Amino acid sequence: MIVRTLMTVGVALVAASVFAQGSGVDLSKAKLRTPAQLTEQAPEKFKAKFDTSKGAFVVEVHRDWAPKGADRFYNLVKNGFFDDTRFFRVVPDFMVQFGLNGDPNIQKNWANANIPDDPVKQSNKKGYITFATRGANTRTTQLFINFKDNAGLDRQGFAPFGEVVSGMDVVEKINSQYGERPVQGSIQTEGNAYLNKEFPKLDYIKKATIEK
Repeated sequence: MIVRTLMTVGVALVAASVFAQGSGVDLSKAKLRTPAQLTEQAPEKFKAKFDTSKGAFVVEVHRDWAPKGADRFYNLVKNGFFDDTRFFRVVPDFMVQFGLNGDPNIQKNWANANIPDDPVKQSNKKGYITFATRGANTRTTQLFINFKDNAGLDRQGFAPFGEVVSGMDVVEKINSQYGERPVQGSIQTEGNAYLNKEFPKLDYIKKATIEK
């Protein structure tokens, strides 16, 4: 009975996979529509490589700096959330911000997928990466990399969880001509279609991966 049940489940899973492929459903994107499932604990230390339109840079994450932030970042990178996403806010001598998915059907699921705050254990130094927030306990998917030492952000609750260990020169070359003009609400609802039309020269992440 148990074997027969397992066989039945296996057949059902195969059938579902075939149906999804036949109907044009992207299974990897389908996973990104369910934030509650992407809660794997990150390694204590790991590296993530970002291949971008300007070149590559590598972020080293220290989970003990900000464990909740590190876990969220790990799951986003591992599951391809940042692939084909734009650096939509670039403020020279301050920071570069990214982390809104280019597909509105994915992004809408993360709009309120908040994680609790981490205590601030590291300062927002040049090259350090941190989650953006809308206030207490509102971190979702948006991140920024500091272009300089921004210690003033520390007392505002911005907790770095990693740092750029190679390719900071690439980060510093990200196109800043549009500044803060891209409207986040429009990115949320229209995705890359909006950004490509209105801000075609934005630099972007081709692919982000966890380094083995």
